[in-house]
Amino acid sequence: MSAMNLTYMDFLVSGVLATIMFGIGLSINLDDLRKIYHSPKPFFLGLFAQMILLPLIAFFITYFTNLPPAIKVGFIILAACPGGTTSGFVTVLFRGNVALAVTLTTINSILTLLTIPLLVNIALAVYMGRHSSFELPFLESFLQIFFVTLLPAAAGVFVRFRWWALAEKIQKPVRTAMIIFFAGVYAIIAFADESKGGSGISLAEVRSIIPYALFINLAAFGSGFLMGFIGRTGIRSGFTIGVEVALQNTTLALLVAGTLIQSNDMVKPALVYALFSFWTALFFGLIVKKYNKSTLFGEFK
Repeated sequence: MSAMNLTYMDFLVSGVLATIMFGIGLSINLDDLRKIYHSPKPFFLGLFAQMILLPLIAFFITYFTNLPPAIKVGFIILAACPGGTTSGFVTVLFRGNVALAVTLTTINSILTLLTIPLLVNIALAVYMGRHSSFELPFLESFLQIFFVTLLPAAAGVFVRFRWWALAEKIQKPVRTAMIIFFAGVYAIIAFADESKGGSGISLAEVRSIIPYALFINLAAFGSGFLMGFIGRTGIRSGFTIGVEVALQNTTLALLVAGTLIQSNDMVKPALVYALFSFWTALFFGLIVKKYNKSTLFGEFK
């Protein structure tokens, strides 16, 4: 954010992200991994959709718009940060493939250590040019993302396997804390003045960004679900892939754009996306639930 409050916002965003990843670690169990090991096709289709297909969609859509270059890069940052924390909730709510959702989140948390610097630097080169003052140093970003994502997630896994009863007991409070912390940080970045750590986003900017954000969101749902349909994974797995592709880790996107690259403008697509992506996921779930017995999709199994 602004130079005056950079350390303050670094601490907040990193703390929230670490809490979220710790909570994800608490939810991981060996049974989920075994299920995916014995039936890996949905996992590989989902991973392809998350790590390759969605960034390609974001590049394609943003390339042909007249959005400012920094906003375009912000969309690529968002697309490079899979594994939204609410995806698991939506998957459970609509009886999706929970094992698939948890495994995808676990593996993409590891892969993003490499893919985020790669994709973001490509976007910076394409949209900002070689002489841009913005950069994402590979080693610095790798270490920062490692310490606030993979390490807390590993700590959560350790707690679950070492003290299973404790992990079961604290999962719900940790989830509640995740929501409260994220809401607080989101409110500061979205609504506070730039001098107080906000992004300075205006209503006009929200209006200009939201059509493209919604388009990417719907394309993500559709392409993810289509991957499952083409791969004949069953509707539960197809639905789960769609949700996992469309619900991004907006907190990680805020960290990359605001803390590592230090660009208020690049933060804005993630802010706008977070406004509606959960609600579109619920709508998507209701549609699938309503039509899951149709001849097109087959039974929800």
